[in-house]
Amino acid sequence: MTPIALEGATVGYGGRAVLEDVTLTVRPGEVVALVGRSGAGKSTLLRLLYERAGPAAALTPQDYGLVQSLSVFHNIYMGRLDRRGWLANLRALLAPARADVAAVRNVAARLGLDEKLFEPAGELSGGQKQRTAVGRALYREAEIVLADEPVSAVDEHQSRDVLAALLEGYDTAVLALHDRALAIDFADRIVGLKDGRIALDRPSAGMAPADLDEIYGG
Repeated sequence: MTPIALEGATVGYGGRAVLEDVTLTVRPGEVVALVGRSGAGKSTLLRLLYERAGPAAALTPQDYGLVQSLSVFHNIYMGRLDRRGWLANLRALLAPARADVAAVRNVAARLGLDEKLFEPAGELSGGQKQRTAVGRALYREAEIVLADEPVSAVDEHQSRDVLAALLEGYDTAVLALHDRALAIDFADRIVGLKDGRIALDRPSAGMAPADLDEIYGG
């Protein structure tokens, strides 16, 4: 994987700047946490990085991006949909091969979803839907994962389990996280956004949640 870099990126919607003059490089082997208040630009920055990375990236969006009528199996399987021909994908929809079921089940089990494998995503709890979206990213086995609040719908214990599973699958990651302690514990580097700009970029080693107070201040 080559580094993913943004140089002076500025993005606005409806005449309002969301990101201004953002320069950021994500290098192979780095786990970067994006922190900041709601509306600071974390989701927009993730989307820019995703566009820059292209097929080398797996994305877990904040809205999960699931097909509600399809099962957990099929939603996770979609992580590799673009790597297979239409006939193989049609077979997976109608009568999935044992090898595919076993591979997806292995991913689902890491996230506590193996017993839900053939239940429709629309019948899952919010936390189960979120874990399904994480499972899709894990199944993709890309070079980098970009995850937008991937543990916002689960409790603290599950949050740590889900992040551990995600980072077992990916050496390189950019995670937008609202929980400061999780960001410090799981990331190598903290990037703090404030008012659409990078206000902090430093290693997480030795940091405490209180060190991020300025990012969340008015």
